[in-house]
Amino acid sequence: MAVIKTRSFCTDYCFWFTWLTYYWVCLFCSVIQSYIIKREIKMRKLDSTKVKPVKSEQLLRIEDHDFAMRPGFGGSPIPVGIDVQVESIDSISEVDMDFTMTLYLRHYWKDERLSFPSTRNRSMTFDGRLIKKIWVPDIFFVHSKRSFIHDTTMENVMLRVYPDGNVLFSLRITVSAMCFMDFSRFPLDTQNCSLELESYAYNEEDLMLYWKHGNESLSTDEHISLSQFFIEEFGASSGLAFYSSTGWYNRLFINFALRRHIFFFVLQSYFPSMLMVMLSWVSFWIDRRAVPARVSLGKPSSEDILLCSPNVEYDSSGDPDPWVKMMASEEAAGLYNIDAVQAMAFDGCYHEPDTDMDLPTFPVHSEESSMRGRAPSITKLETTRIKRKRSLRGNVGRIILQNNHVIDTYSRIIFPTVYIVFNLFYWGLYI
Repeated sequence: MAVIKTRSFCTDYCFWFTWLTYYWVCLFCSVIQSYIIKREIKMRKLDSTKVKPVKSEQLLRIEDHDFAMRPGFGGSPIPVGIDVQVESIDSISEVDMDFTMTLYLRHYWKDERLSFPSTRNRSMTFDGRLIKKIWVPDIFFVHSKRSFIHDTTMENVMLRVYPDGNVLFSLRITVSAMCFMDFSRFPLDTQNCSLELESYAYNEEDLMLYWKHGNESLSTDEHISLSQFFIEEFGASSGLAFYSSTGWYNRLFINFALRRHIFFFVLQSYFPSMLMVMLSWVSFWIDRRAVPARVSLGKPSSEDILLCSPNVEYDSSGDPDPWVKMMASEEAAGLYNIDAVQAMAFDGCYHEPDTDMDLPTFPVHSEESSMRGRAPSITKLETTRIKRKRSLRGNVGRIILQNNHVIDTYSRIIFPTVYIVFNLFYWGLYI
């Protein structure tokens, strides 16, 4: 009996020992396996390439809706907010009357058809490939001549969708648009230009276009500059445009004022033409009989004024600039003065006795008497010429002053006075 009990105890002990060992081994293995699984899950979360991607069309349920229709079709107009960041004004053309501008154009609207579930309320960002599959506002630039979306290295388009259906659509554009310029004050002019935005298909009953942040919706780069203009101000405004066939449309305006640099034109045009006019006055102090000297100071000056005049010499009525008119008038009056003085100097109306050429007189006698008086006459003529040369050498200044006509005397005062008065009025009016 003792032997039987001993075997039964040994059998039970081995059984429980084996079972407990197996249990602990299984428990250990399950713990290890659970740890490995958790670690793999964590690694998969860290490595997005191991996660099976979800198509954006499936997440946004694009196939379940007709995006050819605007959001809320049949109801109230959809609000579309706009904000603009001007990157640069590339050029201003007076000849073509246009400007070229590069800007970032951003649209804001809400489309509940694009809402999606998100536990973290995070947005999704897409490039231009999704734009063609959803509805976007059809904004265009009024009076634009050329425009394009930048595409280096990829098309510069961004679409951001939020879980509640709010959408941000941004793109980078360069546009050339008309600017109706007024050159009546050129080159002391200020030009007011505007870039206008409007929906092409949707009138105010379907789409309400507005500035997203009011006057702060328009921002500019601090380093924007132009070679010939100061950029005085940028401003945003809005209004309505009416078309007889389609109705009223919301329109947004980007307004800016350009004031021309005057220093460049002072050096190139004003200062040289002033010198040319003053140089023409020197002819009033030159002897009236020195025709080549007087004419050479008048005629080249008028030609130089035309060469030194501004590049754009017209206003909206087609008339020349007042400055050019005045310079041409001064030169024309100077030339008429020269003609009048020369005409009176050589027609026998005005002669100074002490400066005219003394010519010898020959009495009417017989040939014999003429031969007798020829020698003394020649001697007298040579003596007169020698005296005249000595007189000119010693009294050049007095002779020049005494031999000018009364027209020259008045011109020395009238021409500078009129020119000074004109400059006072001109610069006071235009500046």
